[in-house]
Amino acid sequence: MDVRRPDRIRSPGGGRAAAAGVSGRGVALPWGERKNAQVWAGDLQSRKPGWAIGGWFIPIGNLWIPRGIAVDIWRASRRHPYAADGARELTLLNAWWVCWAAGMVLDRIAAQLYNAAETADAYVTASVWALAGYGLDIVAAVLAILLVRRLTSMQHAKATGMIPAAQ
Repeated sequence: MDVRRPDRIRSPGGGRAAAAGVSGRGVALPWGERKNAQVWAGDLQSRKPGWAIGGWFIPIGNLWIPRGIAVDIWRASRRHPYAADGARELTLLNAWWVCWAAGMVLDRIAAQLYNAAETADAYVTASVWALAGYGLDIVAAVLAILLVRRLTSMQHAKATGMIPAAQ
């Protein structure tokens, strides 16, 4: 990398990261979990099925719509869907959501810093912000995997009459 030629430095929020973020969102709440939740406690689903995917693409709304859908799916998947949320019951879901949202915010900050950068130090600063966002994205991806596994376990237990591992 030639720091004397800042125009040759790549943006910290490059296209691969954006593509990974969009594809990772679809993995976070698979369509099957949403459909199963609709069968067990359809009245707990606050939005129509299309929102499970469409909610990710609404500016500003994508900061809370998908989390609300995830909470609806969680509640419908547990053994007693109409019971009040237990203490720390939504910790995994909330941790995933906070990491994802914070990573997105850091990526936007990095993009703004990159666009305003005129010196090598400014590009380094933008890159540090981007790396912090990528780190949160990785944590969010791991938490998303754990969340999907937990939901799958809860739904399997509910379908077979076993006691779910989450309770």
